[in-house]
Order: sequence, then C-alpha cells, then structure tokens
Amino acid sequence: MGPRVSGRDARFQQWEALLRNRRRRQRRGEFLVQGVRPIAMAVAHGWRIRELLYDADVQLSGWAREVLDTVRAETVAVSGELMHELGGKADTVPELLAVVALPEDDLCRIPAGPTMLTVVFDRPTSPGNIGTLVRSADAFGASGVIITGHAADAYDPKAVRASTGSLFALPVVRAPSHQAVLAWVAGVRANGVGLGIVGADEHGALDAAEYDFTRPTLTVIGNETTGLSVGWRAACDQLVRVPMCGAASSLNAAAAGTVVLYESARQRGAAARR
Repeated sequence: MGPRVSGRDARFQQWEALLRNRRRRQRRGEFLVQGVRPIAMAVAHGWRIRELLYDADVQLSGWAREVLDTVRAETVAVSGELMHELGGKADTVPELLAVVALPEDDLCRIPAGPTMLTVVFDRPTSPGNIGTLVRSADAFGASGVIITGHAADAYDPKAVRASTGSLFALPVVRAPSHQAVLAWVAGVRANGVGLGIVGADEHGALDAAEYDFTRPTLTVIGNETTGLSVGWRAACDQLVRVPMCGAASSLNAAAAGTVVLYESARQRGAAARR
C-alpha cells in the first residue's frame, strides 16, 4: 500500500513532533489524529487527510481496510511498536492514525444567522477542557467554538481525544484577541443578526435560565483560573450565573460551559415545540 517505516527515522520524528510540539503543527499545517471515532469523523466531515498510518504487523479490521481503500491519502505501513508509541495509550496499539491538514482560523467558517449559537472559550489553559467544551457545543447544537487569546491548542492530542471527534463536526476557530471576535460580531450585526453576547460568571446578575437563549447568542466562557478577561467582561451584554448548592464555590470552566449550553438547548427546544 505504500512505504514502510520500522525505525525512528526522520519521518517518524515528524509524526512524533506533531503530537508534542504546537509550533511544529502550525509550521507544517497538520496534526496527528488518534482513535477510531475521531478518524471516522474526520473522514465523514470531509477533512483533508494527508497521510494514513497503519499497523503493518497485524491483520486489519474491515473498517481500517475500508478507510485505506476509500480515502485519498498517502498510506504508510508502520511497525506495531512505533504505532504503539504514537497511539497515546499504554495498553493499545492503534490500527490506524491519520495526519490531517489544519483548517484556516477564519471566523467566516462559523455560520452566522438568526439561529446561531456560538461559544467563546477565552484563554483556556487545559487542552482537555477545550475538547470537552467542543464536545458539549456539538451535543447541544452550537454553530461553532472560538478560542481566544493566549491559550492551549485545540489541535493538541489531548484536546482532540477529549472532543471524541466533535472537533471535526463543527467549526473551531482560534482568534488572537477579543477585539478580533468583536470586529466579526460587528459585521454579523451589520448584516441584520441581533447577536447578543452573554458571559458565564459566578457573580452574574441573572441565573442562566433567566436569560433568553432563543435569540442569536455568543456565549463567553472565561479562563479556568481568572474567569472572564476585562475586555470580554466589558463586551458582554449580560452576565449569567449557574445556580449551585453545596460546598462547591464554582464549576470547572468546561462544566460551566456545558450547563449553559444545555440551558440554551432546553430553551430552544421548548420554543420549537410551541
């Protein structure tokens, strides 16, 4: 099917760097995808797959053979030992790994319209939290996720795994600052979409259930430690809180975002049934 890699040569080192080095991912414009569901989602949603690595030491499943036969990409036979090193799990050797092209960080990838529900995650430090919030955004009908500021990488393998493939199902766009997003918001509003900006904050004036999420909404989730930035706090039309009882003083950022997204989906579902 293609060349074989059985030693830690330059090609293997390039793949390894895609897992460990954000700058290398950005420079090469690609990232390494692990796991059956993420690879299947990347294929199903038409992402550009540059290379498919397969375990040369085992009989492949029907799924793996079908991917290799149908996806237009360079195929590379890799020894089981090296696939294990690249696979990310101590107890499993993956059949397939995929090298996938990075999409452009263009806010125009996010659909803008009267039903839009977009999530901003500002300066997240945990790739796992990014993946979890992307998964929740997909589950509850969001139209996209924006990562702003100096943040962990949405294409870090921990983020990709935590998203369980949802990274490939909806646009995830990185923006350098809140100003870049607000310029995009201004354009959306100029086109007649009454986009509201709501921030999740433990001291918000309203419970999340009291805000009208049936309107076009940009929901902002702050950094795990410091919360919303000064810039985002000033840009929000409203701050909402998640009501809590018990000893916990706050929620994990991705968990808080998930609760707010669920409330958004609940309201929209109720409105659609009326």
